[in-house]
Amino acid sequence: MADRPTKRLVIDASVARSCGSPTADKPPGNTCRDFLYAVLDCEHQVVMTREIRAEWQKHQSRNTARWLRLMVSNGQLFPIQELPFDAELWETIPDMAQSDKQREAMAKDILLLEAALATDRRIVSLDENTARKYYTNAAKTIPKLREIVWVNPDKPEEKPIEWLREGAPADDFRMLGD
Repeated sequence: MADRPTKRLVIDASVARSCGSPTADKPPGNTCRDFLYAVLDCEHQVVMTREIRAEWQKHQSRNTARWLRLMVSNGQLFPIQELPFDAELWETIPDMAQSDKQREAMAKDILLLEAALATDRRIVSLDENTARKYYTNAAKTIPKLREIVWVNPDKPEEKPIEWLREGAPADDFRMLGD
């Protein structure tokens, strides 16, 4: 194990999907691919529930499938068989939506929130303008969401690979409640 601290990261399927896009050699495909391999190199773990794994299987490319096999063989997969039902999230968040589209987007990602809250409270996703924005707003009402770190591997200003190398700290500007 590395001398630096490691974290369990919930990585959205949007990251896997971008690595297999027709333009995977350009952002966000290449930045996400570099990020995933930095997760491997920094010895962080990837959190997978059955639902998250099923979403990954729908969207992963050969490259992300290979990365995931490496994560498994290195003992860097953190499987969660079942999460306890979080009534506060499932009952409160959909009511906060201002449209059916927003409600659908938020409900889809509650699985990420549950997994993050059950582990090290770290989410990696490209979903910047919908889920991250909605959940930052929801954090005003649901205090435990303020503890979640949300990182977009395709935002250079977030320095995502440097963040991994530093042990994936809970920087204020990355928190949903900020």
